[in-house]
Amino acid sequence: VQLQASGGGLAQAGGSLRLSCETSGRTFNNYGMAWFRQAPGKDREFVVAHSSDGENIYYANSVKGRFTASRDRVSWTIMLRMNRLEPEDTAVYFCAGTQNWDYGDSRNPGSYALWGLGTQVTVSS
Repeated sequence: VQLQASGGGLAQAGGSLRLSCETSGRTFNNYGMAWFRQAPGKDREFVVAHSSDGENIYYANSVKGRFTASRDRVSWTIMLRMNRLEPEDTAVYFCAGTQNWDYGDSRNPGSYALWGLGTQVTVSS
């Protein structure tokens, strides 16, 4: 089972980027998924998590109202639309998955067994 994240790049403050994370059908239908990010010298930070059915989505306060998570059942892809980007959003972004998704643990990176390679997002001021 693999996760493949893509879509990072360079954006100006106030701009937008969309990240994608390709999964398998089994992962998409059975795993709760999340996005985390890690800036240089900082711990991995929770961004958004959603249950395997996509019904429950939870955002970090720092991105609420700016970022939108979504799922595409046809391509088995989860996506993160990032609007009104800020320089503080600069980080490597990772998608992650777990079969045992639980709201209480959804913000903890240690709860996720599957990780994709990160994709760099750089926001210039």
